[in-house]
Amino acid sequence: MTETAILLPVLAQVFLTLMLFILLLLRKKEAMQSGTVNSEETALDNRKWPSAVVKVSNNIANQFETPMLFYVLCLILFGLNVVSSAIIYLAWVYVVTRYVHAYVHVTSNFVPFRMKAFALGVLILLCMTVITAIHIASTS
Repeated sequence: MTETAILLPVLAQVFLTLMLFILLLLRKKEAMQSGTVNSEETALDNRKWPSAVVKVSNNIANQFETPMLFYVLCLILFGLNVVSSAIIYLAWVYVVTRYVHAYVHVTSNFVPFRMKAFALGVLILLCMTVITAIHIASTS
C-alpha cells in the first residue's frame, strides 16, 4: 500500500463539500426563481431562506468542523509515513459517515439518525487520533 492512499478519502471528503456548494447554489436559484424570498433580506440573514436552503447551508458549515480534524490527521499520518490498512479503512468509514450525515441533513433532517452518523464519525476520528498519538509516542 502506498502512503498516498490516505489522500483518496480526503479527496472524497473535499468532493462532498464541493457538491454541497453546488446543491446550495441550485436550491438558492430555485428559491429566487419561485419568488418566495426577498434578496435584500436573505443577503443579511440566512434564516430568511426557505428551509431547503438553510439545511444545505448549515450542512456546509458542518463540513468545516470535524472534517478539519480529519484533514489534519490524514496529513500528519501522510507526513509521518505511517499510513496503514487500518487507517485507510477508518478514513473511508469516516467519509461514509459524513456522506450519510450530509444526505440526512439536506433531505429529511431526521436528527436522531443524523446524530448517530455524526457520533460514529467522531468515534472514528478518536480512534485515528489515538493510533496517531501511539505512533508518535513510540517513535519519540
